[in-house]
Amino acid sequence: MIKKRRGELIVLSGPSGVGKSTVIAELLSSRRDIHFSVSFTTRAPRVGEEDGVNYNFVTREEFERMIRDGELLEYAEYVGNYYGTSLKVIEDYLQQGTDVLLDIEVQGAAKVREKCPEAVLIFIIPPSLEELSRRLRNRNTDSVDVIAQRLEKSRAECRESVKYDYLVVNDNVMSAAQEILAILEAERCRVKKRIHLADSIIGTQD
Repeated sequence: MIKKRRGELIVLSGPSGVGKSTVIAELLSSRRDIHFSVSFTTRAPRVGEEDGVNYNFVTREEFERMIRDGELLEYAEYVGNYYGTSLKVIEDYLQQGTDVLLDIEVQGAAKVREKCPEAVLIFIIPPSLEELSRRLRNRNTDSVDVIAQRLEKSRAECRESVKYDYLVVNDNVMSAAQEILAILEAERCRVKKRIHLADSIIGTQD
């Protein structure tokens, strides 16, 4: 395998309930050389979630301190809670040539695009709004009112998908993960990211 000079920064977004976590788990089981960046959040852990694994759970006061001190690559407030990404952790992995995967919503993705225009932005959508509603209800974690808020937010988020580089439909988890892996392979082969290989051949003397 050709050694990369710098890792790829990959942003995955999609409405709540679309199955991003399941797709990410499939991705990480297929490619163990991808670092999944664990976001910071002020929301309470859900049943089964672990601190430092699913999210880094912090207080609102601590999160706002991180904002003031410039420690975040991006952050956003979603349904009353903050979500954000550590700048230093991301940059360390990229410099080592390791691909970094971010799971963030559309506001955060827009900020990443501003600061890191080379990032690969992928938006995951459900096969239909009806299916998304069913998935949210089956989670049994939110009230009817919260689900309604999430569905309305989903419509707004899907309108932002035109600003992404790729669109993946999560009708089947394995298929969605395979599409994303294909996207990453294509990105790795872009001329601008391999021009040094051509230069080494051009500069070779017979």
